[in-house]
Amino acid sequence: MSIHTPKTDKKITLGTIAGMKGIEPVTMVTAYDALFAQLFDGEVEMILVGDSLNMSFLGKEDTLSATMDQMIYHTQAVCNGAKHACIVFDMPFGSYITPETALRNAVRVYAQTCAQAVKIEGGKEKASTVKILSDNGIAVVAHIGLMPQHVRSEGGYKVRGKSEADIASLLEDALALEAAGAAIILVEGVLPEAAKQITEAVKVPTIGIGAGNATDGQVLVWSDMFGFFEAFKPKFVKRYCQGAKEVREGLEQYVNEVKSRAFPDGEHTY
Repeated sequence: MSIHTPKTDKKITLGTIAGMKGIEPVTMVTAYDALFAQLFDGEVEMILVGDSLNMSFLGKEDTLSATMDQMIYHTQAVCNGAKHACIVFDMPFGSYITPETALRNAVRVYAQTCAQAVKIEGGKEKASTVKILSDNGIAVVAHIGLMPQHVRSEGGYKVRGKSEADIASLLEDALALEAAGAAIILVEGVLPEAAKQITEAVKVPTIGIGAGNATDGQVLVWSDMFGFFEAFKPKFVKRYCQGAKEVREGLEQYVNEVKSRAFPDGEHTY
């Protein structure tokens, strides 16, 4: 059996990510526990502890009921597994309603986890929140475009950047968030031309999801990309393996061998 060797054993920082803009695309995946964080560590530059866990692993219809306690627990687990990747904490719905609330909760994230940044959804209206966080030494990944925490108020998941006016609004958001101190801008569910214009307009790196390939990097939810989450598959998701199918096949083999007493055999008995 060969031992897997990660591509890098260096600690990836936000400075590392900033230096990659325009030079090398940034890779980012989600993780929610130490086991998968360890598998991804050294392979991707960034790991997002996303509130997507609410849907992927708790079976909820959306992300809105995720809590600070829940997100901190999972981030602690990811930090235990990943020693090299830059880890981002996804601030849950309701945790950054005001700049002061955001600061209080983000301070808790930094105190109780090893996350290097927090992610918040919102456009220029969240610039004051980004500023108070960055002024107090907390790095922010700003999230614009399609925002899952707005799914109920917006009546579903709606692609952005379909008109010149909407592209102009997205550009205004990105520039305001950058000026407020955002370290990275995540662009979700935006038509490729709009995402390209955003990426060219800001000096900080952009990370895309469902936004074409002109952004400075990409992020996917691991259970989507590896075929474990089967409830639905967004158009932008590419499945790199059929995880659920492979697990079912392995489980079927195990059940059959137990039922027939083929397992455990002599090799697997003390």
